[in-house]
Amino acid sequence: MQKRFMLVETDCADPAREGEFNEWYNQIHLPDVLETPGVVRAERYEKIDPSEGQGKYLAAYEAEADDLQAVLKASDENMKKKAAEGRMSDLLKVTAVSTFGQIYSASE
Repeated sequence: MQKRFMLVETDCADPAREGEFNEWYNQIHLPDVLETPGVVRAERYEKIDPSEGQGKYLAAYEAEADDLQAVLKASDENMKKKAAEGRMSDLLKVTAVSTFGQIYSASE
């Protein structure tokens, strides 16, 4: 299995509700994403010095899969299901998404 990473930059759509946004993201959204087959880890980071137009937050999702497209499709289906269940937030503002495949690890 190849390690894959999806990096998602986000902002809170309403800065006055940033605490609510972070609680939703950490307590609801990350566990929901981890239900996606192939996704094995989810972490969040806060940008130290955000620039205009960039996301203040970064979510890093690790997947173990030979077929990244299958994981992305399963993730999309999972998020549509969660949205239908009312588990998404109107505070989520995605500013950038990038996907990567591991080519080397010095720790192995």
